[in-house]
Amino acid sequence: MLTELDARVTAHINAHAVLGALPVLVARVPAARETLAGLPRPVSVELKAPGVAPAAYTFSSDGVTRGKATGARRVTLMFTSPEHLNRMVEGAAQPIPLAGPAGLGFLTGPFSALADLLGRYLRPAPDDLADPDFREVSTVMTLHVAAAAIAQVANEDRSGRFSASLVPDGQVALEVGDEIDLRLHVAAARFEFDPSPATVPPRAALRFADLDVAGDVLAGRASALGSICDGTLGMRGYIPMLDNVSRILDRVGHYLGE
Repeated sequence: MLTELDARVTAHINAHAVLGALPVLVARVPAARETLAGLPRPVSVELKAPGVAPAAYTFSSDGVTRGKATGARRVTLMFTSPEHLNRMVEGAAQPIPLAGPAGLGFLTGPFSALADLLGRYLRPAPDDLADPDFREVSTVMTLHVAAAAIAQVANEDRSGRFSASLVPDGQVALEVGDEIDLRLHVAAARFEFDPSPATVPPRAALRFADLDVAGDVLAGRASALGSICDGTLGMRGYIPMLDNVSRILDRVGHYLGE
Protein backbone atom coordinates (compact mmCIF):
# COMPACT_ATOMS: atom_id res chain seq x y z
CA MET A 1 0.00 0.00 0.00
CA LEU A 2 1.26 3.47 -0.91
CA THR A 3 1.52 5.56 2.25
CA GLU A 4 3.85 8.38 1.22
CA LEU A 5 2.11 11.73 0.75
CA ASP A 6 2.89 14.06 -2.15
CA ALA A 7 3.31 17.75 -1.21
CA ARG A 8 1.96 18.75 -4.63
CA VAL A 9 -1.24 16.76 -4.03
CA THR A 10 -1.54 18.30 -0.57
CA ALA A 11 -1.26 21.73 -2.18
CA HIS A 12 -4.06 20.87 -4.62
CA ILE A 13 -6.21 19.77 -1.67
CA ASN A 14 -5.41 22.93 0.29
CA ALA A 15 -6.08 25.28 -2.63
CA HIS A 16 -9.17 23.59 -4.06
CA ALA A 17 -10.73 21.65 -1.16
CA VAL A 18 -9.74 23.24 2.16
CA LEU A 19 -10.09 26.82 0.94
CA GLY A 20 -13.01 25.57 -1.12
CA ALA A 21 -14.96 25.34 2.14
CA LEU A 22 -14.99 29.15 2.45
CA PRO A 23 -18.39 29.46 0.68
CA VAL A 24 -19.90 27.00 3.18
CA LEU A 25 -18.30 28.82 6.12
CA VAL A 26 -19.73 32.17 5.09
CA ALA A 27 -23.15 30.69 4.30
CA ARG A 28 -23.49 28.91 7.65
CA VAL A 29 -21.54 30.95 10.22
CA PRO A 30 -22.88 34.43 11.14
CA ALA A 31 -19.47 35.66 12.30
CA ALA A 32 -18.05 34.85 8.86
CA ARG A 33 -20.85 36.74 7.09
CA GLU A 34 -20.29 39.73 9.33
CA THR A 35 -16.63 39.80 8.27
CA LEU A 36 -17.71 40.54 4.68
CA ALA A 37 -20.78 42.65 5.46
CA GLY A 38 -19.05 45.99 4.91
CA LEU A 39 -17.03 45.03 1.84
CA PRO A 40 -17.59 47.91 -0.63
CA ARG A 41 -16.45 45.98 -3.74
CA PRO A 42 -16.00 42.29 -4.56
CA VAL A 43 -12.45 40.95 -4.31
CA SER A 44 -11.16 37.99 -6.33
CA VAL A 45 -8.24 36.16 -4.74
CA GLU A 46 -6.20 33.76 -6.89
CA LEU A 47 -3.59 31.33 -5.56
CA LYS A 48 -0.69 30.33 -7.81
CA ALA A 49 2.08 27.81 -7.07
CA PRO A 50 4.40 25.87 -9.42
CA GLY A 51 2.87 22.55 -10.44
CA VAL A 52 -0.49 23.34 -8.83
CA ALA A 53 -3.64 24.23 -10.76
CA PRO A 54 -4.57 27.84 -9.83
CA ALA A 55 -7.53 28.33 -7.51
CA ALA A 56 -9.61 31.51 -7.25
CA TYR A 57 -12.37 32.73 -4.94
CA THR A 58 -14.47 35.90 -5.09
CA PHE A 59 -15.51 37.59 -1.84
CA SER A 60 -18.43 40.01 -1.66
CA SER A 61 -20.96 41.22 0.89
CA ASP A 62 -23.26 38.46 -0.44
CA GLY A 63 -20.82 35.61 0.27
CA VAL A 64 -17.99 33.68 -1.36
CA THR A 65 -18.04 32.04 -4.79
CA ARG A 66 -15.49 29.96 -6.65
CA GLY A 67 -13.63 31.60 -9.52
CA LYS A 68 -12.83 35.18 -10.48
CA ALA A 69 -15.55 37.76 -11.10
CA THR A 70 -15.66 40.51 -13.70
CA GLY A 71 -15.22 43.92 -12.12
CA ALA A 72 -13.88 42.57 -8.85
CA ARG A 73 -10.67 43.88 -7.29
CA ARG A 74 -7.88 41.40 -8.12
CA VAL A 75 -5.46 39.93 -5.58
CA THR A 76 -2.89 37.25 -6.45
CA LEU A 77 -1.15 35.13 -3.83
CA MET A 78 2.10 33.74 -5.22
CA PHE A 79 3.95 30.75 -3.76
CA THR A 80 7.46 29.56 -4.55
CA SER A 81 6.53 25.88 -4.27
CA PRO A 82 3.67 23.55 -3.27
CA GLU A 83 5.31 23.28 0.16
CA HIS A 84 5.16 27.08 0.51
CA LEU A 85 1.39 27.00 -0.15
CA ASN A 86 0.95 24.18 2.36
CA ARG A 87 2.84 26.08 5.03
CA MET A 88 0.63 29.12 4.43
CA VAL A 89 -2.52 27.06 5.02
CA GLU A 90 -0.91 25.67 8.20
CA GLY A 91 -0.23 29.23 9.36
CA ALA A 92 3.55 28.74 9.19
CA ALA A 93 4.37 30.95 6.17
CA GLN A 94 3.18 34.01 4.30
CA PRO A 95 2.35 34.19 0.58
CA ILE A 96 3.83 36.73 -1.81
CA PRO A 97 0.89 39.07 -2.46
CA LEU A 98 0.40 41.00 -5.69
CA ALA A 99 -2.19 43.64 -4.90
CA GLY A 100 -2.84 47.33 -4.48
CA PRO A 101 -3.27 48.98 -1.06
CA ALA A 102 -6.99 48.11 -0.91
CA GLY A 103 -6.24 44.50 -1.81
CA LEU A 104 -3.55 44.26 0.84
CA GLY A 105 -6.02 45.68 3.35
CA PHE A 106 -8.48 42.93 2.42
CA LEU A 107 -5.82 40.27 2.94
CA THR A 108 -4.79 41.51 6.38
CA GLY A 109 -8.39 42.17 7.43
CA PRO A 110 -11.39 40.10 6.23
CA PHE A 111 -9.37 37.36 4.49
CA SER A 112 -7.18 36.76 7.54
CA ALA A 113 -10.23 36.67 9.83
CA LEU A 114 -11.99 34.16 7.56
CA ALA A 115 -8.87 31.98 7.39
CA ASP A 116 -8.77 31.87 11.20
CA LEU A 117 -12.46 30.88 11.36
CA LEU A 118 -11.94 28.26 8.66
CA GLY A 119 -9.13 26.67 10.66
CA ARG A 120 -11.25 26.64 13.79
CA TYR A 121 -14.09 24.75 12.08
CA LEU A 122 -11.92 22.32 10.13
CA ARG A 123 -9.57 21.56 13.04
CA PRO A 124 -11.95 21.98 15.95
CA ALA A 125 -10.95 21.85 19.59
CA PRO A 126 -12.78 19.37 21.86
CA ASP A 127 -14.58 22.22 23.62
CA ASP A 128 -15.92 23.48 20.29
CA LEU A 129 -17.21 20.03 19.36
CA ALA A 130 -19.17 19.90 22.60
CA ASP A 131 -21.50 22.49 21.04
CA PRO A 132 -23.97 20.54 18.81
CA ASP A 133 -24.46 23.47 16.42
CA PHE A 134 -20.72 23.97 15.99
CA ARG A 135 -20.19 20.23 15.50
CA GLU A 136 -22.86 20.11 12.79
CA VAL A 137 -21.37 22.99 10.82
CA SER A 138 -17.86 21.60 11.28
CA THR A 139 -18.91 18.20 9.93
CA VAL A 140 -20.79 19.67 6.95
CA MET A 141 -17.70 21.71 6.08
CA THR A 142 -15.50 18.62 6.45
CA LEU A 143 -17.83 16.74 4.11
CA HIS A 144 -17.42 19.46 1.46
CA VAL A 145 -13.65 19.43 1.92
CA ALA A 146 -13.49 15.65 1.61
CA ALA A 147 -15.70 15.55 -1.49
CA ALA A 148 -13.50 18.15 -3.18
CA ALA A 149 -10.38 16.33 -1.95
CA ILE A 150 -11.57 13.07 -3.53
CA ALA A 151 -11.47 14.82 -6.91
CA GLN A 152 -7.98 16.19 -6.26
CA VAL A 153 -6.59 12.85 -5.08
CA ALA A 154 -8.26 10.99 -7.96
CA ASN A 155 -6.71 13.38 -10.48
CA GLU A 156 -3.31 14.13 -8.94
CA ASP A 157 -2.18 11.34 -6.57
CA ARG A 158 -0.46 8.24 -8.01
CA SER A 159 -2.53 5.77 -5.99
CA GLY A 160 -5.67 7.84 -6.53
CA ARG A 161 -5.18 7.91 -10.30
CA PHE A 162 -4.91 4.13 -10.38
CA SER A 163 -8.23 3.75 -8.55
CA ALA A 164 -9.79 6.48 -10.71
CA SER A 165 -8.78 4.60 -13.86
CA LEU A 166 -11.12 1.80 -12.76
CA VAL A 167 -14.14 4.09 -12.22
CA PRO A 168 -16.63 4.30 -15.12
CA ASP A 169 -18.26 7.56 -16.18
CA GLY A 170 -21.18 8.88 -14.16
CA GLN A 171 -22.10 10.72 -10.99
CA VAL A 172 -21.26 9.50 -7.49
CA ALA A 173 -23.25 10.93 -4.59
CA LEU A 174 -22.06 11.47 -1.02
CA GLU A 175 -25.22 11.58 1.07
CA VAL A 176 -26.06 12.23 4.70
CA GLY A 177 -29.75 11.76 5.47
CA ASP A 178 -32.11 13.51 3.07
CA GLU A 179 -30.55 16.96 3.37
CA ILE A 180 -27.01 16.55 2.04
CA ASP A 181 -26.26 15.23 -1.46
CA LEU A 182 -22.85 16.18 -2.86
CA ARG A 183 -21.85 15.00 -6.31
CA LEU A 184 -18.65 13.85 -7.94
CA HIS A 185 -18.77 13.84 -11.73
CA VAL A 186 -16.53 11.24 -13.39
CA ALA A 187 -15.61 11.34 -17.08
CA ALA A 188 -12.71 9.51 -18.70
CA ALA A 189 -11.22 8.75 -15.24
CA ARG A 190 -11.20 12.46 -14.31
CA PHE A 191 -13.14 13.58 -11.24
CA GLU A 192 -14.85 16.92 -10.65
CA PHE A 193 -16.59 18.00 -7.46
CA ASP A 194 -19.83 19.93 -8.03
CA PRO A 195 -21.23 21.60 -4.89
CA SER A 196 -24.38 22.82 -6.66
CA PRO A 197 -27.72 21.04 -6.01
CA ALA A 198 -28.05 17.68 -7.76
CA THR A 199 -30.52 17.48 -10.66
CA VAL A 200 -30.36 13.82 -11.74
CA PRO A 201 -30.13 10.48 -9.91
CA PRO A 202 -26.53 9.32 -9.32
CA ARG A 203 -25.11 6.18 -10.86
CA ALA A 204 -23.90 5.20 -7.40
CA ALA A 205 -24.07 6.62 -3.87
CA LEU A 206 -22.27 6.42 -0.54
CA ARG A 207 -24.74 7.14 2.26
CA PHE A 208 -23.48 7.97 5.75
CA ALA A 209 -25.75 6.94 8.61
CA ASP A 210 -25.47 10.42 10.16
CA LEU A 211 -23.18 13.42 10.46
CA ASP A 212 -21.16 11.79 13.26
CA VAL A 213 -20.26 8.85 11.02
CA ALA A 214 -19.47 11.23 8.17
CA GLY A 215 -17.23 13.29 10.43
CA ASP A 216 -15.28 10.25 11.64
CA VAL A 217 -14.73 8.80 8.16
CA LEU A 218 -13.92 12.09 6.45
CA ALA A 219 -11.53 13.24 9.17
CA GLY A 220 -9.68 9.93 8.94
CA ARG A 221 -10.76 8.74 12.40
CA ALA A 222 -12.57 5.76 10.84
CA SER A 223 -11.99 3.76 7.66
CA ALA A 224 -14.49 4.06 4.83
CA LEU A 225 -14.11 0.35 4.07
CA GLY A 226 -14.50 -0.52 7.77
CA SER A 227 -17.64 1.62 8.03
CA ILE A 228 -19.11 -0.15 5.02
CA CYS A 229 -18.49 -3.46 6.79
CA ASP A 230 -20.23 -2.37 10.01
CA GLY A 231 -23.18 -0.85 8.14
CA THR A 232 -22.70 2.82 9.13
CA LEU A 233 -21.74 3.69 5.56
CA GLY A 234 -24.18 2.30 3.00
CA MET A 235 -23.81 1.80 -0.74
CA ARG A 236 -26.26 1.65 -3.61
CA GLY A 237 -26.05 1.68 -7.37
CA TYR A 238 -23.09 0.39 -9.35
CA ILE A 239 -21.02 -1.19 -6.60
CA PRO A 240 -17.71 -1.59 -8.52
CA MET A 241 -17.76 2.20 -8.96
CA LEU A 242 -18.14 2.72 -5.21
CA ASP A 243 -15.44 0.20 -4.36
CA ASN A 244 -12.80 2.33 -6.04
CA VAL A 245 -14.23 5.64 -4.82
CA SER A 246 -14.02 4.23 -1.28
CA ARG A 247 -10.35 3.44 -1.84
CA ILE A 248 -9.76 7.02 -2.96
CA LEU A 249 -11.68 8.25 0.10
CA ASP A 250 -9.40 6.24 2.37
CA ARG A 251 -6.42 7.85 0.64
CA VAL A 252 -8.02 11.27 1.24
CA GLY A 253 -8.15 10.40 4.94
CA HIS A 254 -4.35 10.05 4.95
CA TYR A 255 -3.94 13.51 3.44
CA LEU A 256 -6.50 15.25 5.64
CA GLY A 257 -5.24 13.51 8.74
CA GLU A 258 -1.56 14.36 8.25
